[in-house]
Amino acid sequence: MAQTRRRFTPEYKAEVVQLMRTSGKSIAQIARDLGINKGSLHEWLRQADVDTGKREGLTTAEREELARARREIKVLREERDILRKAAAFFAAETR
Repeated sequence: MAQTRRRFTPEYKAEVVQLMRTSGKSIAQIARDLGINKGSLHEWLRQADVDTGKREGLTTAEREELARARREIKVLREERDILRKAAAFFAAETR
């Protein structure tokens, strides 16, 4: 049976990142304690460093904007293709 993907709020992720930075425990230990994959915790820590400017990369806000823009572009392309087909259909009918 496939596992469902768990979603965590940004607030929860920030709390866990703070815990990783201040507790003195290893990431592996925190991952076991919280029941979260340690790779996810590494990613949260890396993304927090990007968001605070300590590391190069796309911030969370930039990632969200990029995803929104890509979704919008997909919809616009689909609409354009439908309009092209409709225009070709009506042009062929008027001949």
